[in-house]
Amino acid sequence: MNRRQLLRATTALGATGTLAATAVPAGAASGPAAAPAPAPNRPLRVHIPLFDGVEELDFAAPYEVLSGAGFFTSRPVEVRYVSATGARSVTAAYGTAVRGVRPWAPEEADVLLVPGGGYARRDSPGVWAEIDRGTLPRALAAAARPGLTVAALCTGVMLLSAAGLTRGRPCTTHHKAKADLEGQGGLVENARVVDDGDLVTAGGVTSGLELALWLVHRELGSDAATGLESMLEYEARGTVWTSA
Repeated sequence: MNRRQLLRATTALGATGTLAATAVPAGAASGPAAAPAPAPNRPLRVHIPLFDGVEELDFAAPYEVLSGAGFFTSRPVEVRYVSATGARSVTAAYGTAVRGVRPWAPEEADVLLVPGGGYARRDSPGVWAEIDRGTLPRALAAAARPGLTVAALCTGVMLLSAAGLTRGRPCTTHHKAKADLEGQGGLVENARVVDDGDLVTAGGVTSGLELALWLVHRELGSDAATGLESMLEYEARGTVWTSA
């Protein structure tokens, strides 16, 4: 098990994201599965599942980082918001309305990145409500396939746990949910980002920045990541734990 300091040279939040459902192109449980390397001209396709009660920073920060990555790579980057219950609008934790959320289509994604929100409010919209309903966890479980990276941050990782995708796998989540994650079979690591191949997880709220930056570094290269850090004036924090 290697611990590796997350790339610090220059990485950070992109400037093209909005609360629209699709970024304009700017430019599980069984262990990591090998997949052919994508053609360099094929877009990196990232889908971010939304649900009522989702935390604003959990979904907006990765959206902006990943959308902004298109300025620093010749490979197109496409980011969209999706819902497991079909095309719809979503109301986030602090009342932000997100319109034009696209239908669920994981077969069209290279990365599914699941945000969290509402885990401390069991009687309100959010992660607990989604776990109780079961639709999103079942959709996540069914989405897993070779070539797809499933990522999550904060208590979005608990949705992966409900889907059975973290059992027996190195992972992390918001500090207040770590005991639950471990109790459900996750191998909790003390790191801000945990990369176990086709499963990449991150800690609470602001660690969505590091998660997205790490995915940019991993999928698009260090130049794209350092360019983002410079543009967004953000220095990535913490350690990335990797299984490689």
